[in-house]
Parts: sequence; structure tokens; C-alpha cells
Amino acid sequence: MSGNTLSVLGSDVKVGLADGTKIAYANLDYAASAPCLREVADVVGELLPLYASVHRGAGALSRLCTEKYELARSSVTAFLGCRADDEVVFTRNTTDALNLLAHAVPPGTVVVTFEGEHHANLLPWADVVRLPAPSSPEAAVSAVEAALSARTAGRPVLLAVTGASNVTGEVWPLAELAATAHRFGARIAVDAAQLAPHRRIDVAALGLDYVAFSGHKLYAPFGVGVLAGRADWLDSARPYLSGGGATAHVGDTDGDVHWAVGAARHEAGSPNVIGAVALAAACDALAAADLDALRADEDALTTRLHEGLAAIPAVRILGGGWPDRLGIVSFTVDGVETRTVSTRLAEEFGIGVRDGLFCAHPFTRRLLDQAGATAPTAVRASIGIGTTPEHIDRLITGIRTIASGEPLTPRAAARSRR
Repeated sequence: MSGNTLSVLGSDVKVGLADGTKIAYANLDYAASAPCLREVADVVGELLPLYASVHRGAGALSRLCTEKYELARSSVTAFLGCRADDEVVFTRNTTDALNLLAHAVPPGTVVVTFEGEHHANLLPWADVVRLPAPSSPEAAVSAVEAALSARTAGRPVLLAVTGASNVTGEVWPLAELAATAHRFGARIAVDAAQLAPHRRIDVAALGLDYVAFSGHKLYAPFGVGVLAGRADWLDSARPYLSGGGATAHVGDTDGDVHWAVGAARHEAGSPNVIGAVALAAACDALAAADLDALRADEDALTTRLHEGLAAIPAVRILGGGWPDRLGIVSFTVDGVETRTVSTRLAEEFGIGVRDGLFCAHPFTRRLLDQAGATAPTAVRASIGIGTTPEHIDRLITGIRTIASGEPLTPRAAARSRR
């Protein structure tokens, strides 16, 4: 994708093939981790010589880094369209953010979610009602309405859903789900790890209570994520981590501790300043971009990918029937193990994809059954800023070659057995 003026690092990287030649790398694994935006790398490079501890240092560089760290929080707040009294807590990633929320929900909270969730939003909850994966956006809203109407009043309820599937790319109807949740007195938390890099999220306008996402999927480096949302549950919970920075006062006797309120309550220890500043730079760059143009590019490439794969008789595409979807396509090739498919794409075509169950095991297994696939796992191709039509066409050529039964080259065969 052109990405307007946005560009990613690594677009000129060449990788070796099994025959000894080199080719420009075609990264089609954005759903796992996106490459770093050049704007992000520039900001990190500028900060590294000025790196210092934040919040408690009196030196000039400590004050500078403290300012940049808190400005990063403001950038994320603006990027998400948070309410004035929302908290933005920096975490390690989406999984860490959702585990923080699971730690902070009031005792007795019932969590309603779907089997189609990534494990990050499937496993942290203590008291959970897991609904079958819906067949359409309308079915998702109806299922939530039925589940919430059956709940006994008096217990807090949290609806925890994905913003977009990491297996099929299907985009969920967040505004409708939020309205339904609130009508029954429930709150809604959204795993936006896949959605945030592709669509603008407005927490206030959509009526979302909590949002979690990761920097490494948003064109920033690994090691930083965000939980953003309403303050009351977060300020009432014991700190996620106990330690320096999370306290307002520590007395001389055991248990004489007054915990901080606000984001600091759950950010004990020295924070990931570089990660926060990098994430903010990515948020700022995406906020300034023409997202309509980005989406048009992505939609065109996604259609090209779907149609190209669908034209190969041996390919079985998983799901993908919803009207709105991101550039994520999971599939199998009849008679070929998925690890062999991904290995051959890498070794013979210079393409990076993912194979497996994508940390969404129950959902992916169901989709494999629905597709009539004999393979126990799938291959996933996913796109983003930096993806080109040539990358898509190369993948389709590779899958067509693999599906035809043409044998693996000797060197690639040896590597696939490792």
C-alpha cells in the first residue's frame, strides 16, 4: 500500500532463497507484527542520546524524558478519542493490558465474550460466559442481547470482544455492541490489537469503556501496549504491580501503604519510555495520515488477495463472509501441510506468512471444520502499509505452484524438516 507519505523500515531488505539467489522480502505477516514506521524510528533515534529516568529525576534529561513520556500518553489519548476523565495506562502489549483489566474488574464481575477471541481476550477472565462465534455482525449483537438479558441483576458485567478478528479480518460492530451492553448496565472492553492499525477508533463516539492494543502491530517497536478507559475500576483495584511509582506514601510499618491513583497506580517500576514515545509517534503519524486513502488501498489489495486465492481450486479460505474486513486471509491448501506451505513461500518466493492456529485455537479449529479442510492448522497472509500488488501476486503465484504438486526444491525440503 502507498500509505500516502508513510513508509516502513525494511521495504528494501532482500532475503536468500533455496536456490542461492536473493529477492526483495514480501512481508505478509502484519497481523503478527507490523514493521516500524520510518517516522517512529526517527523519533526514537532522536531520543536515545537523551535517555534518562522519568518522574523522579531532577536532572535536565530526566525532566525532558518525563515530559516526553507524559506527552506520549496525551498522543495516545487523542489517537483513541478518549474522554477527558479516561485513564491511559502503558503496558507491555495487548495481552498484558487485558490481564491488567481482568485484575481490576470488581469482584464477582461476569465477563461475556465469544469463542472467536484471540487468547489474550479469551483466557484472562475468571468468571466468563463464552458465546459461539457469530455468523454475522447482526448475529453478534443479537447474541450479546440474549446473553445480557439472561444475566442476574446485581453483579457487574463486562462484554469483552475483539475489534477485528486476527484470523479472518472481520470487523465487529462496536458501536452497536456498546449500545447493547450499556442498555443492560454492562461495560464493554475491546481488544483493538488488529483494528487500531487499520481503522480510526473513537472511544467516546463509539461508547467504549476500555480499549487495549499493542505497539508492535501499530508500526512501533515491541514491548509497549496500552489499556485505556474508565478510571473507577482501575483506581479501585490493587495495583497490578507493587513497587516504586505506584505509591503515594509508604509508612514505617508493614501494610502502611497509600497507593497512587491514575495511571501511575498500575505502572510500577521504571517505565518503557522509549516504547511509549515510539508508540505515540506511530499514533501521531497515523492520525495525520489520510485514512480513507489507506483504507481504499487496503481494500483493493484485500480483494486482489481473496480473488486470487479463491481462483485456485485446492485453496480453502476460512470465514471472511462479513461485509467489512481487514487485509487478513487465512486458508489451507488441500493435500499440503501448512508448515510446508509457509516454508516453500519463504524458501522459494521470499514471502513471510504465518501458519498455525494464530492464538485463537477454538475459533480457527471451528473455521477449519466449516471449510472442510483436512489440515489441523491454517496459513495466514496479512497486509498493511508497505504491501504492494507485486507482493500479493507473488503469493498467489507461490500458492498456485504449491497447489499444483510441484516438488519442494532439495534445499528447501531440507530446511522444512528441521
